[in-house]
Amino acid sequence: ARYAALGARWLHVVDLDGAECGSPRHLDLVKALRRHAGLKVQLGGGIRSAADLTAALAVADRVVIGSLAVTEPQRVESWLGEVGPDRLTVALDVRLADGDVPFVATHGWTQGSGLTLWAALERYAGAGLRNVLCTDVDRDGALNGPNLALYRHCVSRCPQVAFQASGGVRDAHDLHALAATGVALAISGKALLEGRLTDEEVRSFLPNA
Repeated sequence: ARYAALGARWLHVVDLDGAECGSPRHLDLVKALRRHAGLKVQLGGGIRSAADLTAALAVADRVVIGSLAVTEPQRVESWLGEVGPDRLTVALDVRLADGDVPFVATHGWTQGSGLTLWAALERYAGAGLRNVLCTDVDRDGALNGPNLALYRHCVSRCPQVAFQASGGVRDAHDLHALAATGVALAISGKALLEGRLTDEEVRSFLPNA
């Protein structure tokens, strides 16, 4: 409700229990959040079947697909065609290796896929993919600043994609720096919860969120 009052239109929610067990567990809570706060919800966590997708889209405005986007890309491509690109976000979590090449990690960042971020994006080039949530996992929750070079490279290589930057946001300066890279959105969790952003700073970004 606080974020809605400041001008937010979207809330990013992760069902951690769902991610752990492989199926959404808190859809009723998400429905209540959406109804009471009046915010659109982007929901991720445990969505790995068509039934899960249908149930999640019944309570959320957009659904995040993570590991499945790497392990079963054909299924995710079919979902993009069925529900439309505006209602799906593909989450590609990366670790940098071999001279700062971003490699995609799956299953809660515990497994390497051997797939580069660029190869994963190319795989969806003809499928109409529009929304990509990219997290530098070594920066997530660390409050050591976002990987600006990574996001500049993402926007340069795939200007048709609306990238969501995640990982490392500390303060309003980081949000300004991310905006300058050309990403569409930035996800902030820990910095918000720890009060590192004032209401006025939050408000200055939310009209475009």
